[in-house]
Amino acid sequence: MASATEIRKGSVLLMEGVLFVCVEFQHSTPGNLRAKVQTKLKNLSSGQIIQKRFSSTERVEIAFLEKRPCEYLYQEGSHYVFMDQQNFEQYHLSADVVSDVMPYILPNTTVQVTFHETQAVSVELPGTVELKVSHTEPGIKGDTVSNVFKPAKLETGLELKVPNHIGIGDIVRVSTQTGEFLGRAATA
Repeated sequence: MASATEIRKGSVLLMEGVLFVCVEFQHSTPGNLRAKVQTKLKNLSSGQIIQKRFSSTERVEIAFLEKRPCEYLYQEGSHYVFMDQQNFEQYHLSADVVSDVMPYILPNTTVQVTFHETQAVSVELPGTVELKVSHTEPGIKGDTVSNVFKPAKLETGLELKVPNHIGIGDIVRVSTQTGEFLGRAATA
């Protein structure tokens, strides 16, 4: 058990047998009143987001989590299938829980999957990923003004703005935190 003031973004709480990840938190002490922690929590099994306020003296249970490398295999209906690389066991994660990170993951890519006891609960991405541009309009020759961006669709279906000189087949580096173009990937 921990104090509510120890909750941070990314903390996983166990409340009434259900796991919640903290998406946002704000610790405030309004004037003469007692401190409080206002949180936005995402249910890891259903994907539902709730708002919850804790007093600073309230105790919360922070869940013990384990991270293991798993390979993303395929999508099956509304679930994504990952395989543990140590014991080859397969885990199904609901689209409600991981749909926001899946545009950054190609099949057969290794990612860190977070487990609570034996249940897979979330996927952790690296800071950047490299993906191939599958569709974009050709750049206009002679248009060399800096900061000219155009829409592009990547091989996973992710859409983002890229500089005018990027073309189909180019490999670009993308931030998984912001979803923004970071640069062209170095080619071998």
